[in-house]
Amino acid sequence: MDDKTKQDQEQNERQSEQDANHGKVTGKYIRMKPFAFIMMIMVLVLGTSGITIFALTVGEDKVVEVRTPAHGEFQKLFNAYDQLSKGYYKKIDTDKLVNGAVDGMISALGDPYSDYMNKKEASAFNESISSSFQGIGAEVQEKDGHIVVVSPIKNSPAEKSGIKTNDIIKKVDGKSIDGMTASQAVLLIRGKKGTEVTLEIQRGSSSKLTTFKITRADIPVETVYAEMMKNKIAHIQITSFSDGTYKELLSALDDMEAKGMKGLVLDVRQNPGGLVESVENIANLFVPKGQPIVQFEDRSGNKQVYKAEDGRKVKVPTTVLIDGGSASASEILAGALNESSHIKLVGETSFGKGTMQTAENLPDGSNLKFTMAKWLTPKGNWIHEKGIKPNVKVNYPSYASLPYLDPDKTFKEGALSDSVKVAEKLLQAAGYNPGKIDGLYDALTKLAVEQFQKDNKLKETGILKGDTTYALMNKIRLKIKKEDPQLKKAASIVKAEMK
Repeated sequence: MDDKTKQDQEQNERQSEQDANHGKVTGKYIRMKPFAFIMMIMVLVLGTSGITIFALTVGEDKVVEVRTPAHGEFQKLFNAYDQLSKGYYKKIDTDKLVNGAVDGMISALGDPYSDYMNKKEASAFNESISSSFQGIGAEVQEKDGHIVVVSPIKNSPAEKSGIKTNDIIKKVDGKSIDGMTASQAVLLIRGKKGTEVTLEIQRGSSSKLTTFKITRADIPVETVYAEMMKNKIAHIQITSFSDGTYKELLSALDDMEAKGMKGLVLDVRQNPGGLVESVENIANLFVPKGQPIVQFEDRSGNKQVYKAEDGRKVKVPTTVLIDGGSASASEILAGALNESSHIKLVGETSFGKGTMQTAENLPDGSNLKFTMAKWLTPKGNWIHEKGIKPNVKVNYPSYASLPYLDPDKTFKEGALSDSVKVAEKLLQAAGYNPGKIDGLYDALTKLAVEQFQKDNKLKETGILKGDTTYALMNKIRLKIKKEDPQLKKAASIVKAEMK
């Protein structure tokens, strides 16, 4: 090899080395540093993926709806929505579908105390815990697919018309409400003051429906009523536990103490419950410092115990009245006073609601009300679906549970039916002699009705209908209130403890 050839070869080798170091093309190969090569591959992969996703989701002929739900199990829900959006034969209402999906989730829990409320229903719910609302004044719940009355509110149109605890509302203005949630039913039952709503009620085991025509009114959420009875024993009734109940009770106690209160009957009959904070404050007035008021247990079994604190205490002998309409917060109060303060309970077994709910507002104004815990009495008893038994059982008089008599129906001499038998029992309870209680509207029954009409300044027709029927039922309601064997027994227990 001559010197020139050798020189040319050395120059070519140096050039090849420079090309390799700078990544230039030399023949058919690219020579790069390993790190630079790997980074280039990653950029290519990411870029290709981005272009592909964009084409599939945004392009004119997109193939698939790409979703990444926070919970993978909801992909099925998205898929169903996509199929309906693309294939349903009518234009779909998206809001209605979303509300239905959330409502379905809550319904699937199988819990009558958990509920989804759309914006309109949530507004009605918020009204019920405010200072007043317009309607008939009855607390209801969904149970086994039916809307059941927990209790009518004191002095409300519902109470005055004869609606009772455990009545099943089957129809509202002719429309069946079976299968509805409590919130949906409330929207139909409530309405403007002065308007009329017709309810068809099933009572007890009877298959017959009774019709109630009720005029809606303002329902003030006044929750505490106090009166001084004989022997300086105060009777304080709490009809529900709302924002202002604790202050109302303090005011009532001040009034009764100013009148020389020496004993107290605390009455939570027909009280469907309410706010936990309110009942805790009230229980604190009766339970000694450091003693438990209530326990809350979550799904993991963790318990939170609320104990009484120092502060104002009621020191006079006390009893508590309960019945089948005493539910939830009423039962918390009854359980706390009975187990931590040894205060006697008088009346009938309570309703039996041992769970606590929370209401969470959603951004669009709708609301989720769901059970977050179960509550236990101070001694750890769960009273759900069992209720609290009174220490002293006292039943209502038999005439207090008589069926409702429809004022729109006409009863006159010669009529024979079970309703006539109810009318005879009502007349007898009111102090009139209808003759034999046999369901036959005979001459004696007619005379009893005429005498009743005369005493109440009504037209003396001897026919039971309309105003006469209303007057008769109202007289029985007032008689129950006046005679009230449960209240009398509770007062007698307090009197004995005052000595």
